[in-house]
Amino acid sequence: MLTRTDESLEFPIYLGTSTIREELPYRLRQQSLLGEFARVALQTRDFGQILQRATELCAQGLEAKFAKALEFLPDEGRLLVRAGSGWSSNAIKDLWFAADDSSPAGHAFRTGQSVISNHLQSETRFQMPRLLEDHGVKRAINVPIERGGHGKAFFGILEVDSPDPGRFDQADADFLAGFAGLLGIAIERQHADAKLREALEYQALLTREMSHRVKNSLTSVVGLLRVQSRSTHSDDVRDALEEAGSRVATIAQVHDHLWRGSRIGFIDLADFMTDFCRRLQGAAGANVLRCHADPILVSADHAIPLGLLINELVTNAVKHGYPNDAGVIEVSAREIEGCLHVEVSDHGVGLPVGFAIDQPRTSLGFKVIAGLVRQLNGHLTVASNQPSGAHFLFELPILPAERKRSPATTAPESNSKQA
Repeated sequence: MLTRTDESLEFPIYLGTSTIREELPYRLRQQSLLGEFARVALQTRDFGQILQRATELCAQGLEAKFAKALEFLPDEGRLLVRAGSGWSSNAIKDLWFAADDSSPAGHAFRTGQSVISNHLQSETRFQMPRLLEDHGVKRAINVPIERGGHGKAFFGILEVDSPDPGRFDQADADFLAGFAGLLGIAIERQHADAKLREALEYQALLTREMSHRVKNSLTSVVGLLRVQSRSTHSDDVRDALEEAGSRVATIAQVHDHLWRGSRIGFIDLADFMTDFCRRLQGAAGANVLRCHADPILVSADHAIPLGLLINELVTNAVKHGYPNDAGVIEVSAREIEGCLHVEVSDHGVGLPVGFAIDQPRTSLGFKVIAGLVRQLNGHLTVASNQPSGAHFLFELPILPAERKRSPATTAPESNSKQA
């Protein structure tokens, strides 16, 4: 079978069907590798893994031993090796090339064109890099990686090197350019994701700052109400101001947990309840508060009315549960079958005879409780405790929120060596 391999031709001319049958599987395999890499580029968020897989598949597609991906660092004016296949890790670690005609990669980056060199030892367009010389590389092919959506702005270079005799042709360059195009799209997606993360982080910062400022403002209001209550001579007015201060303090405490929490707009119920009952204990006198809560994330929309509900019931138990003595007041919050069950109970004198939660009442506290239950679309059950006391149960349709995940990001190291 005759084959013409004139070096002046861009494509070798094959004569005979058996040689054509060998060429066809070679090109079909390249197309298959492009499809495989497209799936990797779309499914993987780790850009380092994308670059590494690109070099591995490019080496396979061109049946070459070596491949590498280089990123252009504009502030330093050089090309840094970010990933490689076939090289030892020490050979390409912190390795860089000047973005000029001193190397095949630099020449391709400067011209913005694919560069095929099948005779590196006799090249006059650029110098033979030490890395290629040490590894006996005879031929190389370099294509620029264009950043998607940025015109002729290039991310860097995709390069394949071979120590074996042979010839890279324009079809091989087109295959490598296909990988470079997919890399450009992946790079653009990475930059878009980074901008989105920055925007979300800035929004989170503003949200936390807002909660912090609200908490500080409400704390100032609590202080003013306490000053006013101490200066009044009316017991009724003093009690009303203290109750108002306690309600405002509850809202301030929710905002304090919101700006300190790990997830924006949510509080950890267990941490909040522990801190909340510690504050209420200060106003409970000789009574003892026992608190338990499951570790559930609760949104601010639920946490504020929930805190107010508990505040009203604990305050009511402190004032009326043990009129002639002191005792234990138990507070708990548990998730049961997707609902939040909140219980406040005591072992004191119990409820008045004929008490019914649905009957109209003049008490502001019970009006507040009824309104908050409606706001949460919950259900309130009131019963006598055993052997004595009162038991309040709230069933609130609050589902636990999903945990937040943060993608990891990687960045190139600044310390590097020149090829």
